[in-house]
Amino acid sequence: MTDAKRMIILATCCLSLLIVGIDSTGLNVALPSIAADLGASTSQLQWVIDAYTLVLASLLMLGGSLGDRLGRKRIFLTGLTVFALASIGASLATSPEMLIGARMVQAVGGSMLNPVAMAIVTNTFTDPAARARAIGMWGAAFGLSMALGPVVGGALVHGLGWESIFWLNVPICAIAILLTLRYVPESRAERQRRPDPAAQVLLFVFLATLTFGIIEGNELGWGSVVTLGSFVIGVVAFVAFLLVESRRDEPLIDLRFFGSAPFSSSVIAALIAFAAMGGFLLLNTLYLQDVRGLSPLQAGLMTLPMAGAMAICAPLSGRIVASRGARLPMMIAGVATTLSGLMLVAMSDTTSFWYLGFAYAVLGVGAGLVNAPITNAAVSGMPKEQAGVASGVASVSRQVGTSLGVAVFGAIAFAQVDESATDDLRTGLADASHPAWMLMAVLGVALVVVGYASTGEWAQRTVERTRAKFL
Repeated sequence: MTDAKRMIILATCCLSLLIVGIDSTGLNVALPSIAADLGASTSQLQWVIDAYTLVLASLLMLGGSLGDRLGRKRIFLTGLTVFALASIGASLATSPEMLIGARMVQAVGGSMLNPVAMAIVTNTFTDPAARARAIGMWGAAFGLSMALGPVVGGALVHGLGWESIFWLNVPICAIAILLTLRYVPESRAERQRRPDPAAQVLLFVFLATLTFGIIEGNELGWGSVVTLGSFVIGVVAFVAFLLVESRRDEPLIDLRFFGSAPFSSSVIAALIAFAAMGGFLLLNTLYLQDVRGLSPLQAGLMTLPMAGAMAICAPLSGRIVASRGARLPMMIAGVATTLSGLMLVAMSDTTSFWYLGFAYAVLGVGAGLVNAPITNAAVSGMPKEQAGVASGVASVSRQVGTSLGVAVFGAIAFAQVDESATDDLRTGLADASHPAWMLMAVLGVALVVVGYASTGEWAQRTVERTRAKFL
């Protein structure tokens, strides 16, 4: 295989990152337009985001194992096809329920893209140095797509309507399918993991019922039978998940991983960081458009300081982790998240856009720095054959964090807002979001604590004990 062909394969796999990243962050900018066009409530807007991330989180590990078992090229092509068809369905939605359903199908396709594409890249670049460079380019492409999502999404929504967010996926998927058919060789794992359907179902039930209770609690009442029942079902599903996993030889998530402090910290840090980002993207786009009256394009452009900071800090973080370890970038990320949250607590209906831009840039510093130490901590000290599974758990944690952030931040802010009152969202959201921004600051402090506690001598001893369990 020539170097040119390897780069084409890498570019093909990066296309899957492009559509997933832009679709995830760019869709937030379209939420006010979706609400106006489809008559969606604030809780339905939360479900437009969380229906995707919940299904994706539940199926990511399965998508990777299907590629290992049935062939990565075959599953990657299937994922691209499902994602494209679901995007067409989403663009044709005439109600919030149709859109939410299409988003769930999109997630089924998305679960076959990123984990399988990473396996294809790893299988293509066999030389360690070339593989490291390829994974670095892969990470840069993902960060760029996430950062530019609000800008690209804002431009599309402003010019063509919210449906164009989904139209964009179709030609990109078509190009990726053609390139995959032409250049990507078929490959399978030498040792295939056994499926774990019981754990898959229990994980989905746990995440779905927990998120349902948080999102719908404001409307149904926190003491209602349905809300309390959803939390009870979630707890039962979680306990059952732990019992099932502890008794399997090849579990979906090996509970022994959590004996390693760096691995546990990667899961906690991913939950924290992506909860902060998910909640921020939801509330910020509603604030900029519904409160400040910006167009989707203007709202997207307002996030450019955050995008620029992420683009600068993401590769810098990787170099710091390689030379000095994960502690420094993770702790700086926590400080930046806290500072940004405290700045946003002062947000009002007339806050200077320069002030907001600076707060967004500070958050971008944190978001850019945190990814490399999360990935590093997830695989740190793990046996080589377990590194892929450990990294997959960290990816699941990112999606779960986003889901919880959207649910919790929205529940906090929307509890103060009466949607039945005319223009109440426009006039009350800035003040109602203050507790959510304070929560973001607290999450930043927690990130600092996690970064410090998981990188000392004690943490290294837990790594050694965990590694010994797999020998």
